[in-house]
Amino acid sequence: MSDRERRRWGFASRLLSAQALVLVAGAVTTWVVASFVGPSIFRDHLQQAGVSHTSVEARHVVEAFSSALLISLSVALLAATITALVVTWYLTRRVRQSIGQVAAAASEVAAGSYEDRVADPGLGVEFATLADSYNSLAQRLGKVEAIRRRMLADLAHEMRTPLATVEAHLEAVEDGVRSLDEDTLRVIRLSTRRLGRLAEDIAAVSQAEEGTLDIHRHRVPANTLAAAAAEGARDRFVAKGVRLDTHLGSNDPVLADPDRIGQVLGNLLDNALRHAPTDAGVTLSCRRNGRWVEFVVADSGEGIAPEHLSHVFDRFYRVDTARDRDRGGSGIGLSISKALVEAHGGTLTAHSEGSGHGATFTVRLARAERRPARVHD
Repeated sequence: MSDRERRRWGFASRLLSAQALVLVAGAVTTWVVASFVGPSIFRDHLQQAGVSHTSVEARHVVEAFSSALLISLSVALLAATITALVVTWYLTRRVRQSIGQVAAAASEVAAGSYEDRVADPGLGVEFATLADSYNSLAQRLGKVEAIRRRMLADLAHEMRTPLATVEAHLEAVEDGVRSLDEDTLRVIRLSTRRLGRLAEDIAAVSQAEEGTLDIHRHRVPANTLAAAAAEGARDRFVAKGVRLDTHLGSNDPVLADPDRIGQVLGNLLDNALRHAPTDAGVTLSCRRNGRWVEFVVADSGEGIAPEHLSHVFDRFYRVDTARDRDRGGSGIGLSISKALVEAHGGTLTAHSEGSGHGATFTVRLARAERRPARVHD
């Protein structure tokens, strides 16, 4: 049988054919039993009743029993076969329609359309689970595709500005409008560094979300991590005239990679610095909360409107696109921070009362169990 002929035999045809074969086999088996086994048993009962098997009456009785048995069974088998085939045809038709819907929807997904959904065909929990699983898969693929498209568009936009800057300065040097002096080289270096930082950030967040980022965790006091992050950001705060206050109340140990958590806290402090006005204050706190240690970065800056709050950790998302680009943000620092914290088994959340009320970012890491004291003999 060729592939084309094999494809013509769909699921419904195969199931109906298999059911027909089962019914035919059952009918043949029943006919054989009724034709040979039934009369023999009936003849034995006649002998036990004292009726001679050689008498004409006995032969007529056996023949009558055999005829009645075969006719009754034939009619019953015919009716049962027709009923079974009709029921099987109806069921296979329902199953075929359900599978056809899933196949058609899957084809739409393969073609890049994720809007189609499959309805529950009402054929049992297995088909309901299949429909729900497919719908969930299509929804997730749709979200992933939307994020991918937006990310590529934003990435292209992010690269366009530094590339245009480099190209413009190089053309100006070639045309003799500008000389290759220190100022020109400085602008080109800044643009290339921005491109390099963007590439590193993309690689870092992708590796963190995929679980392939190298994280070397060990026990370290929480206040040590916070103090190091504050010290590393101190000069930037002084340069902008923003006050950085620290409240390092917890020395509980956490199981963390100091470099990665330092990167997270540094990103949060830089984010607060970008949005804090001059002469304002930013606070870095470290505190114990049950089995967690919380690092809290709070600023008194512009705040975050409710419609933006759920998107602040999305890649390249900016509340105010133009102003954030002017401040030097890549739009991916918070995404990296969230991925790194989650890779440690913790959480990173944002809170704001709205525009003009500042913002608070909270990192939660699980406290490391303290080592038991050594007992000396």
